[in-house]
Amino acid sequence: MKPFFKTLLMAIAYLAMFVMGSSSGLIHPVCYAYIGALLPLVSAFIYLYTSSLIRGFGVATILNGFVLILCLLVGEADTAMIIGFILLTALSEGIRWYCQYNTIKGVRWSFVPFAFSFFAYTAHWWTDTEASLAAAVEEMPVGYDQLMKPVIDNVPVLIVVLLLTIPVSLLAMRMAERVLKKHTEGLR
Repeated sequence: MKPFFKTLLMAIAYLAMFVMGSSSGLIHPVCYAYIGALLPLVSAFIYLYTSSLIRGFGVATILNGFVLILCLLVGEADTAMIIGFILLTALSEGIRWYCQYNTIKGVRWSFVPFAFSFFAYTAHWWTDTEASLAAAVEEMPVGYDQLMKPVIDNVPVLIVVLLLTIPVSLLAMRMAERVLKKHTEGLR
């Protein structure tokens, strides 16, 4: 399979991971708010595999860009998501460039900011709480907004979960490196 189609397949898998993460809110608002700390356990494999295909600029740009464009098309992207995706993507690409594109170190450390991408998607809960609660009243079962409010107000837990995302992302990348050993051979 050509690298273009493999990269497209990885972008679709990354989008599916976002859909899975956002669908977790159907279980409980806590899931939607904090699932971003666990999603690196999936996205690390996608990111590493895509990095083995693209040995230069573009891995974070393609993956986050694909999700962002589709979210814009279906009206799911807001200002916080757009800004968050742009900043996290730029940081990931910058780290990968600084550490050199053909190194495992570059892939590993550039993945850390990339791993926060789902939090950029859910940031509207904290940046536009009023509209998020109003949308919950319209779109979700009765009382969902009342379940959301304590989750949104519990900022200390959000901070802990955000901090937890760093070791989870590093652990996930190490796991991906071991599983996708064949794909990391070309990286120094």
